[in-house]
Amino acid sequence: MRIGVDLGGTKIEAAAFDGLRELARRRIATPAGDYRATVGAVAALVEALENELGRRGSVGIGTPGAASALTGRIKNANSTCLIGQPLQRDLQALLQREVRLANDANCFALSEAVDGAGQGAAVVFGVILGTGVGGGLVVHGRVLAGANAIAGEWGHNPLPAPDADEIPAPPCYCGRAGCVETWLSGPGLARDHAAIAGETLTPEAIAARAEAGDATCAATLARYETRLAKALATVINIVDPDVIVLGGGISKLDRLYASVPRLWAPHVFSDHIATRLAKPVHGDTSGVRGAAWLWPEDAR
Repeated sequence: MRIGVDLGGTKIEAAAFDGLRELARRRIATPAGDYRATVGAVAALVEALENELGRRGSVGIGTPGAASALTGRIKNANSTCLIGQPLQRDLQALLQREVRLANDANCFALSEAVDGAGQGAAVVFGVILGTGVGGGLVVHGRVLAGANAIAGEWGHNPLPAPDADEIPAPPCYCGRAGCVETWLSGPGLARDHAAIAGETLTPEAIAARAEAGDATCAATLARYETRLAKALATVINIVDPDVIVLGGGISKLDRLYASVPRLWAPHVFSDHIATRLAKPVHGDTSGVRGAAWLWPEDAR
């Protein structure tokens, strides 16, 4: 049995699997800003699943950020209470076993590469467009973490080829300005709309109003699509994936899948673009599935 945990900023979800078959699932709210309580909550979820099923399993964790190759402590997490903490060590001590840990976007990409939108593809780039912006890279069915454990972290590169009205760039929590995340996250979309339209709306409300014919909201989404296309074109130029799979709340916008490939064409250094932009098959469940598959199928 393999157990996967998706440790998010607002929720922690855990599920147990036998092969690809889900056995049980549980979800709780993440203790806000409290590292010790968060570690305890993850361990309690794992133990609750094992008690329910009467079996002990391997444990994989999908987390914001990544463990530093130098210190083992979490870095680059938008759940800032995790930064600098020995998350893997503390969970292993509580659960009394080895725990495998990977960036949540890597787990999403792995799930979609195994039996989702990227099934059968050699190179899959998974994108998270939600509270933050992340990316994960799977090559021949295996997560590519990279020498610095930052492979796929496109969200903290600058937005390519900014237009005049995109300068000066907005500040990012990472200390830089103009990161892709500041433009393409859910809060980034809402901020851009407020700056141009003078009204504060959620991304969901912007999308709904655009669908109903609101020209201002439609213009906000058009700006978003252009920025997403430029940012993904950079990924294609460097990684050249077979498939890019979108995840996170904004991935539910159907219009992205037709408009973005059309808009990225002028920015991709090729006369032909075979890369597909795909909706996720497993959606919000991909995080726990990918975390579980950080272990081989015969792991116990």
